[in-house]
Amino acid sequence: MPTLRLGSTAPDFEAQTTNGPVKFHEYIGDSWAILFSHPAARTPICSTELPAFAKLEPEFTKRGVKLLGLSVDPVEANSSWIDDMEDISGTRVKFPIISDSDRKVSTLYDMLDQQDATNVDTKGLPLTVRSVFIIDPSKKIRLILTYPASTGRNTAEVLRVVDSLQTGDKHTIATPINWVPGDDVVIPVSVSDEKAKTLFPKFRAIKPYLRLTPLGTESK
Repeated sequence: MPTLRLGSTAPDFEAQTTNGPVKFHEYIGDSWAILFSHPAARTPICSTELPAFAKLEPEFTKRGVKLLGLSVDPVEANSSWIDDMEDISGTRVKFPIISDSDRKVSTLYDMLDQQDATNVDTKGLPLTVRSVFIIDPSKKIRLILTYPASTGRNTAEVLRVVDSLQTGDKHTIATPINWVPGDDVVIPVSVSDEKAKTLFPKFRAIKPYLRLTPLGTESK
């Protein structure tokens, strides 16, 4: 199994989901995608995470991003869990949840827990950790995050990274620590000062290697 790295092509797969069968690359189409795993249905932390992603789904949709969750339980268990999560949060999970009972996708994406020997199902099979993959329309992996099963994720951070990646692709810039849309961005060192003056007339140099600029109308 090849090691997945940033820039790797996201492996394609077919799977059953709560919304029917999915062919992953076909599902992505010309969109961005976020594939994220959860240890199991009807577990406490997972039951707070999926509704949080569902609540933010309109924001992801605005950015051309499709969501796809993963659980190691059968489709029926995941489908009935959706009702539970709506009771808990008041938000309906509408994006597909993969049923990965055979660990095919989990193995393909190296999602299985190698650290916590207690993180297993009733058959003793390992459960997944909380993995996040952001994948662009060319099917390249742009971000990999891995959280332990005991730690819930921050959905706002996942959305922030999408904004950073898409802004960087559009304007050929980078984003500094804690950046959010509207903040100044960083001009890459590969861009000369002369070219930066043309592309980003309002840039300011903190150091020769650290140049900041707002993204105004001149850079759109």
